Amino acid sequence: MHIETETQLEDALTTPNEHDIELMRHLSGDVMILGAGGKMGPTLARRIKQAANAAHSKRRVIAVSRFSEAAARTELDDAGIETIAADLLDRSQISQLPECENILFLAGRKFGSTERTDLTWAINTFVPGLVAERFRHSRVVVFSTGNVYPLVKVTSGGAVETDAPNPNGEYAQSCLGRERVFEYFSHEHDTRCLIYRLNYAVDLRYGVLVDIARKVYEGRAVSLAIPAFNVIWQGDANSYAMRSLEFCEAPPRILNVTGPETVSTRWAAQYFAIRFNRDVVFDGTEGETALLNNASQCHKLLGYPSVSLGTLMEWVAHWIESGGASLNKPTKFEVTDGKF
Repeated sequence: MHIETETQLEDALTTPNEHDIELMRHLSGDVMILGAGGKMGPTLARRIKQAANAAHSKRRVIAVSRFSEAAARTELDDAGIETIAADLLDRSQISQLPECENILFLAGRKFGSTERTDLTWAINTFVPGLVAERFRHSRVVVFSTGNVYPLVKVTSGGAVETDAPNPNGEYAQSCLGRERVFEYFSHEHDTRCLIYRLNYAVDLRYGVLVDIARKVYEGRAVSLAIPAFNVIWQGDANSYAMRSLEFCEAPPRILNVTGPETVSTRWAAQYFAIRFNRDVVFDGTEGETALLNNASQCHKLLGYPSVSLGTLMEWVAHWIESGGASLNKPTKFEVTDGKF
């Protein structure tokens, strides 16, 4: 079945599964999403709220963001989610946030990170310190990225959680900084955390598969600089994120989050070329290394993704072919120098 409209897309991303609902039946405390106004925050907040409703739980679900777009806040309000407008760079505003047992920390900066590296570091390392200090007694799922790992051999199966980080570029370095700040507070105050190393979520309006498919559809060259990648349906990433609250530990647990496949960039582009009945143009030659995550521990804890790679690729193709909306935020997955 295809997804035809943004309403259907939002429903697919926010409708909880039985595991989500079961979590809401027994998890103690309210849930707060910090940085809820970004690409993933609104659908994650709504999925948590719907799971709580289905579990007949009266817990509070709170979304915190600057909410520069009023419509985004209104949509969350209408869904029964409490919204708080706050600048997380402001210590006084963080101090006024309500106590909350469960925190999902999504605040971060990637796009345009080379233009204001100071702002990138402030958001990715200073804000985590303020948040970790304020919510030292909470469970905290800390969104991070596979960019903290080095490039690995395409044939390796991907980096695992025990591999040493070796971030390339200031964006990735600042993301490791985010992790280390939460790690420090976890050691000092026994704050229970889980470092959620995600790459790459696909929502049909953005994602690596969307980037490749749109280039093929529009006749633009597909770069082979990064010869392979991992992807996961954002609905599954939402489910994994909320259920990760049960696995927070002190010191922090690290969890790689993505799909099980190593996807060839060339193969994906050729798939879309056949699907669209168009020629594909490639740029550059394939190397032997890529940014890859091995998420076997995630799948062991939380199960395999509910949406297969084949289904996801067909959804993307149909969405683009039928004129579906785009967020116009390329992932820049093909970047090899760490400059986003």
